[in-house]
Amino acid sequence: MKAEIITIGDEILIGQIVDTNSAWIAARLNEAGFTVVRKLTVGDDRREIADAVEGAMRTADAVIVTGGLGPTKDDITKQTLAGIFGGEMVRDRETYERNGRILAARGIEYNELNREQATVPSSAEVLQNMHGTAPGMWFTRGGKAVVSLPGVPFEMKELMETEVMPRLAAHFRQSKVVHRTAITYGLAESVLAATIAEWEAALPGYLHLAYLPSPSQIRLRLSAYDIEGRREEEEIERRFRVLERLIPDYFIGYGDATVASATADLLRARRATLAVAESCTGGALSASFTAMAGASDYYLGGVVSYSNDVKVGILGVSPDTLRLHGAVSEQTACEMAEGVRRLCGADYALSTTGVAGPTGGTPEKPVGTVWIGLATPHGTRACKSVFARLRTQNIERAAAAAANMLRLELLHRQPTE
Repeated sequence: MKAEIITIGDEILIGQIVDTNSAWIAARLNEAGFTVVRKLTVGDDRREIADAVEGAMRTADAVIVTGGLGPTKDDITKQTLAGIFGGEMVRDRETYERNGRILAARGIEYNELNREQATVPSSAEVLQNMHGTAPGMWFTRGGKAVVSLPGVPFEMKELMETEVMPRLAAHFRQSKVVHRTAITYGLAESVLAATIAEWEAALPGYLHLAYLPSPSQIRLRLSAYDIEGRREEEEIERRFRVLERLIPDYFIGYGDATVASATADLLRARRATLAVAESCTGGALSASFTAMAGASDYYLGGVVSYSNDVKVGILGVSPDTLRLHGAVSEQTACEMAEGVRRLCGADYALSTTGVAGPTGGTPEKPVGTVWIGLATPHGTRACKSVFARLRTQNIERAAAAAANMLRLELLHRQPTE
């Protein structure tokens, strides 16, 4: 079965907001066995919307439309769909009454614009939006389905999960699509491909491998299409277990796993604690750990020591170290890590100091130079990386490299040592 996704809004076309809806919807449709053949964005124009929907219905079995359901005059999706599918605009009583209660609780007047959100084409089945005032709508014609959803991401996602996906499953008989994604870190794409070439060549023909690189990791996705049973799912799991044994130092986990989450799992398993001292990453390393639920199990605290005065006054870095070696140096990274470990009473500590860019580099320490320190119960060391010239990527890569340095330390040191 084929699907198309249409996002509506001038604000998307002019770059005012980023369209995250279509990526999320595509993933959910693909999991359900649909092949997404096209994603299209159109502005708040009646003719453009109508042409997009009618064109999608000629090639796709299911069409998901988001946006244009708000209370203002530029939100014209309902009226356009009524023109395509026929019927008159009628008030949906359940939506009308719920919206009244929502607005009253917020102290907002229930004016004519808000009341208009409860009107829908009589040709649509109403999908009740429990998190907003704009209902979703389900249209059918000739066995095909067109779904209109709010553009607000959390409202759209709730309706997709609770209303749309069950309806699509009932409306279309689908063969299954299975995806499983493994996360790797520490090997460039070409090196990774060469390292796992024999493993890849041994994959059965019905499994498809995709490389999905990003600045801080490479995802490997195995997919099986048009399947009926569990044999393919079990084979994917078996193949990834082989891969995990093949590249243990570079294999992070599955799905949404990150270097930080893999490190956190090891810290938690060992009942060990962590503290962080950051300069060039400016808190990004701490954020990568504290973004995860349960971080208080292992994360004690951190210091963003951007200035040398803070490095000296709080972390205890020696002024002589800074004078002789500079802030971006092996010696400073080690003293930062030791200082924050001592300050927080942690088992392990990480530090970052470098030139994030795009300015500030020298021939000896070009932009992208980062020293990462690691203080442990068994000693302190530091390692140097040279990334690129893009500040955001340098910060992201430095934070991931620091977490990975600790991950490898925990992975190779027995818990009893």
